[in-house]
Amino acid sequence: MKKDTLRVLPLGGLGEIGKNMTVLEVDGRMLMVDAGVRFPSPEMHGVDLVLPDFTYVLEHADRLDGIFITHGHEDHLGALPFVLRELDREAPPVFGRRLTMAMARSKLDEHRLRDVELNALEPGEVVTVGPFVVELIHLTHSIPDAAGVLVTTPPGRVLITGDYRFDQSPVDGRPADFDRLARLGSEGLLLLCGDSTNADRDGFAPSESAVGPALFDVFARCEGRIVVTSFASNIHRVAQVVRAADELGRKVALVGRSMVKNVKIGRSLGHITIPDGTLIQPRQIGDFPDDELVIISTGSQGEPLSALRRMAYGEHQQVSLRAGDTVVFSATSVPGNERAVNETIDRLYQLGCDVVTAAQAPVHTSGHGYREELKLMLNLTRPRYLMPFHGDFKRIHLHALLAESVGITPDRVFRGENGRPLEIDAEGARFAEPVQAGMMFVDGLGVGDPEDAALHDRRALSRDGIVFVVAIAAQESDDEPVAAPEVILRGVPAAGGVDTLTEQLRGAVQKTLARAAREHIHDPQHLQEIVHDDLAALVYTLTKRRPMIIPVIVEI
Repeated sequence: MKKDTLRVLPLGGLGEIGKNMTVLEVDGRMLMVDAGVRFPSPEMHGVDLVLPDFTYVLEHADRLDGIFITHGHEDHLGALPFVLRELDREAPPVFGRRLTMAMARSKLDEHRLRDVELNALEPGEVVTVGPFVVELIHLTHSIPDAAGVLVTTPPGRVLITGDYRFDQSPVDGRPADFDRLARLGSEGLLLLCGDSTNADRDGFAPSESAVGPALFDVFARCEGRIVVTSFASNIHRVAQVVRAADELGRKVALVGRSMVKNVKIGRSLGHITIPDGTLIQPRQIGDFPDDELVIISTGSQGEPLSALRRMAYGEHQQVSLRAGDTVVFSATSVPGNERAVNETIDRLYQLGCDVVTAAQAPVHTSGHGYREELKLMLNLTRPRYLMPFHGDFKRIHLHALLAESVGITPDRVFRGENGRPLEIDAEGARFAEPVQAGMMFVDGLGVGDPEDAALHDRRALSRDGIVFVVAIAAQESDDEPVAAPEVILRGVPAAGGVDTLTEQLRGAVQKTLARAAREHIHDPQHLQEIVHDDLAALVYTLTKRRPMIIPVIVEI
C-alpha cells in the first residue's frame, strides 16, 4: 500500500446486522472502530456468542494504535474483552464516551482484564492516536452517549456513524449535533460509513419520547403484575418504564444480571433517576399486591438463559409468571431471533398472560434512522464517497440508491462486504484484495473457529442422535462373547419404537462380535471399527439417519 493511502477494512457488520468491527490503516498503522458480537443462529448449537474474525488484527497487533467504540450496545462493544484478551500485552488504549467506557469497564472486569487503559471522551474533544486525529460527534440513538467517530487521515476525513437517528425530542433533551455535521460537510468529508439498518423504512422514526406515554397508557389498563422486557442497555427505555410505574404508584423490581448492572451504571452517571422507595429487590415481589408491581426484565430476544425465559418456564428462583400478568415487549426481534421470541410469546399465552408488543401498541421505536434520516445525514455531511455499513446486502443496496437520489453518483458509492478493504488516495477510491474475515465462535470462555469439530458434532447429534454400545470382547479361546452387549439410544428416530430398535441393534452387535471371534479378531480397536461400520450401515437402513455411533469394547 502506497504512502498516505487510507485503507478501510470492515471485518464485521456488512452483509449482516451485528458484530460490527472496522479497521482503518494509514502508513502501516491501524485504528479499530467498534468490536461487536451478534446472537448465534439456531443451528449454532452450544455457541454463546458470534464474533468477527479478527485474525487480521492479531497478525498485525503491533501496528494497532487504539480502539474507539461508538456506543454501548453489544453489537458494537460485546467483543471487546475477547479482542483484548487475545491481544494480551499488546492491547492498545480504548476510547469512547462516559457511559460507553463505564459499560466497557464492567465487561472487562468480568473477564479480569483490569489493566486495560480506558479513556472517556467528550464530543468535540480531539485526540491524536498514531497518525490518526480522532473526534467524537454526538448523535442520538436508543442508548445515551452514542457518537460518530470522525477520523482525520492524510487523504481526508472519515466518519463512521455507528448507530444513529435524528430524534428531535430525545429523552435526555440532547438532539444530534447538526451544527457539527453541517460544518463537516462544508469543510469536506472524504468518506461516510453510514448506518443502513432502516434503509427499507420510509419517513422518520418515531421519537423515543413517544414511547413513555404509550407505556403509561398500557400500564394504566393493567390490573395485575406488569413485566416489561427490553434490552438492558436501553437506558432511556428503562428510565421511561420507571417514570410510568412511579406515576401509577407501582414499585419496580429489576430482574436479570445485565439489567441490574446497566441500571446501576446509568444511575451513577445521571441517565436514570429512580425516586426513593420505588425500587425493590426481586425477593420482595411477593410482599406487594400484583397491581402495585412492575418488573423490568432481560429476555426480549428469547435468549434461553435470560430472566424472562426462565420466568416463563418456571425456572426462575424468584419470579414465576402466571395468568393475569401482562408482559410488554418493549423491543423488536433482532434478525435471526424471531423463532426464539415467538416461542417465548407462545409460552406466555399458554400460561394465561396478556402479551403486548409493538404490533399492539407503540411501546417500542427503533434507534436507527429511517430513509429520510439517512438522506439528511448525506445532505448534511456531503461526503465524496459513501460506504454503507451496518446492514444486510439488501439494506446496503437500498442505502446506495438513497445516496444516488441525493446526488452522489454511483461510481462514488462502494457496496462492500466483510474482509474487502476500500483504499483511497489522491487518485481516487477502489476495492483492494480481500483478507480473511467471517465468524469466530465463543463457546464458554473459548474462542473457536467456525469449522470447529465440536460444532459439527453438535449439529449431527441434534439432527440424528447418538448410539452407545458397550460390549465385552471374547477371549481368544472362546467363540462366543462373555455377556450380551448393552445398546443405548439418545435422539435416534425409531419408527417401531425405541425398544424394538434397541433389540435389533443389540442382535446386530452380537452377530458382529461372533463373526469377529470366528475370524480370530480380538484387538479392541479393530473390534470397535467393525462394530461401528456394521451398526452405521444397519441404522441407516432402518432409520435413514446417520447418528453418531460410539462403540466401547471392554477387554477382560
